Amino acid sequence: MAEPSAATQSPSVSSSSSGAESSAPGGGSGSPGACPALGTKSCSSSCAVHDLIFWRDVKKTGFVFGTTLIVLLSLAAFSVISVVSYLILALLSVTISFRVYKSVIQAVQKSEEGHPFKAYLDVDITLSSEAFHNYVNAAMVHINRALKLIIRLFLVEDLVDSLKLAVFMWLMTYVGAVFNGITLLILAELLVFSVPIVYEKYKDPSKTPWNRKKKGRISTWKPETQQLLKHHLIVITLLLVL
Repeated sequence: MAEPSAATQSPSVSSSSSGAESSAPGGGSGSPGACPALGTKSCSSSCAVHDLIFWRDVKKTGFVFGTTLIVLLSLAAFSVISVVSYLILALLSVTISFRVYKSVIQAVQKSEEGHPFKAYLDVDITLSSEAFHNYVNAAMVHINRALKLIIRLFLVEDLVDSLKLAVFMWLMTYVGAVFNGITLLILAELLVFSVPIVYEKYKDPSKTPWNRKKKGRISTWKPETQQLLKHHLIVITLLLVL
């Protein structure tokens, strides 16, 4: 009598084991290194921004940081038309000078290297219709979301949210009386490119330049940390003067 019961129970056991095996690939699909919530493009773009602000590639980040900072400082001193005109003139002066220099070198050496920018001229930079539609669709999602939020706030769908917006705008009037838009952008860029790397460098207790006392919560700061804070305060003070 024991054998039939065992036989009847075996299909359920086999089915449960097969169900466990079938669920294993599904569980393995969500690997911790993947970005299932985000698409491949959005994940790669967010990783690129993360590497940029954390100075993973010093040359690339330094070029982006230096260029944007120079442009913002130029906009603080000159008009937009003047800044754009000077940038185009600087770029043209570099490319024309290099083109003339290579032409002279080729004439002297009697070589036939061709156009110095031929590799860049042959690059296909045309935007396909599919890529254009993808960008437009992604932009429309954000635009529609912003329009819904604006209508909801200004037509007072939620009184608390509308009051929060009013208080925030009232506080921004005091900020606007002290700073202008370019100064705020310069401050934001300095914070974006300095705070993450400083936090990453000093967040590990084994690498922190300060030593916490065993008793109490008082921290003893080393001179290099004080020097770092002084540099940040000097930069912010200079920007406030501007």
